[in-house]
Amino acid sequence: MADVLTPEQRRKNMSGIRATDTKPELMLRRRIHAAGYRYRLHVRSLPGTPDIVFTRRKCVIFVNGCFWHSHSCRFGLVKPVTNAAFWEEKRRRTVVRDAVKRDELEALGWSVLNIWECELRDLARLDDSIVQFLGTAGSVTADRSR
Repeated sequence: MADVLTPEQRRKNMSGIRATDTKPELMLRRRIHAAGYRYRLHVRSLPGTPDIVFTRRKCVIFVNGCFWHSHSCRFGLVKPVTNAAFWEEKRRRTVVRDAVKRDELEALGWSVLNIWECELRDLARLDDSIVQFLGTAGSVTADRSR
């Protein structure tokens, strides 16, 4: 099946996909900040350049898109029909890279939490995961969705 977009349209579409400051990442950062936790963003000196870094706690959070990182949910199981071999290999390499970077961080003594894009739909569960991961120094409110 041929791509339904022209090469120029596809290029524009793909160029709009961000690596940092994505909507899921911004939503999570707002919730964490409102709960009283303070953090640094995209620390390049750490393996994998984590999205959110809690330096005093030695904890990092990665906010992963389900499709791009091949999550086991319905969004991550989507397989593109056009140029399938390319996308399969690209996503496989991403999963391998994620595992390597996680191992490197853990070897350096960092705790790592992956938040999947689909997990942002259940805010109460998300808040529980964050509090459990970071401890109870701050407390995530039950619901601050805007």
